[in-house]
Amino acid sequence: MGRARYSPGMVLDVLSRAVRDLRLGGQHVLIAVSGGVDSTVLLEGMHRVASAEGLKLSVAHINHGLRGEESDGDERFVSLRAAEMGLRFSSARVDPRSLREGGTKRARPTLQEAARTCRYRALETIAEEHAADCIATAHTLDDQAETVLMRLLRGASPSALGGIPERSREGGVVRPLLAASRAEIEAFARSEGLDWREDSSNASDAYTRNRLRRHWIPGLAEEFNPQLLRAVARLAESQRRDSEWIDELVELKAGELWGIKDHDDAEGRMSGRGLELVEEGWAELPEALALRLAARAMRELGAGRDISRVHLVRLWRFLAAENLYTGAELELPGGLRLIKARGVFRMGRVEVDAKGSC
Repeated sequence: MGRARYSPGMVLDVLSRAVRDLRLGGQHVLIAVSGGVDSTVLLEGMHRVASAEGLKLSVAHINHGLRGEESDGDERFVSLRAAEMGLRFSSARVDPRSLREGGTKRARPTLQEAARTCRYRALETIAEEHAADCIATAHTLDDQAETVLMRLLRGASPSALGGIPERSREGGVVRPLLAASRAEIEAFARSEGLDWREDSSNASDAYTRNRLRRHWIPGLAEEFNPQLLRAVARLAESQRRDSEWIDELVELKAGELWGIKDHDDAEGRMSGRGLELVEEGWAELPEALALRLAARAMRELGAGRDISRVHLVRLWRFLAAENLYTGAELELPGGLRLIKARGVFRMGRVEVDAKGSC
């Protein structure tokens, strides 16, 4: 992708600007550090700008236990670096494999998805223990491009092409390095003489993201656009801003069309928490709004991982169908069912799924 012009101050400028844009001044930020180059630079950079920006910092490391002694070495490395900086440090050990036990193959998360779920649960617990205002992760411009391209290749909805936001929907996770490329981050680390840990799994082509990172993105950049990463990031930024505006409309309409209900063995086929949807008005909705509402309903019931356009269209057509008889039923991914009851629709599960423990 060519050698970009670089100065050590670029990464610090990105972080300072992000701290201001995210309004982190005066807050306690828990830095999530794996030990890799991205999170090592995040920790170093945030430590350097902390005084000027009025930040209080502490450090967390999550040991997934997937690489044996290598994983334990990562934890020791991060612990030592935090101690050198005089920062409070906490670590947690999690077992992502526990989330993949039982259930159907389709319902089980991938190992990477399970690891992410366990990691964020553990980080949230540590953040509470530290009384931190937010958690900072080391997502980069490269991560943004990889995420958008993977979703595009898999046929994601337009809103999914918004990629990784600077701040999570709930507000508890921030990503101050999102505007810095990995090349810039590695150049900063080398120029400043930083040590970091290499995750051996990153060199494996067994994972789709690794193949995209190691082969496809460099090839696309060389053949079509040396500024590919920033071009994809601009697309994500534009799509995300549009989606934020559209989501407000979806939120308002959702409040008109459904509410949360406890289905107590409704008609013998559904129990637990679910949605009760109005009977009328679905056929008149514009398709773009209807499909976003369908996606929101599935996410609200925990089936976001299984969403595809085919399922959303089926859901909308079922709701919009004329003369649908009471008792008609539509099966959806994630164990969900949509049932036509008297005067309403009910959406939920036959049984409430138990969440595995990390």
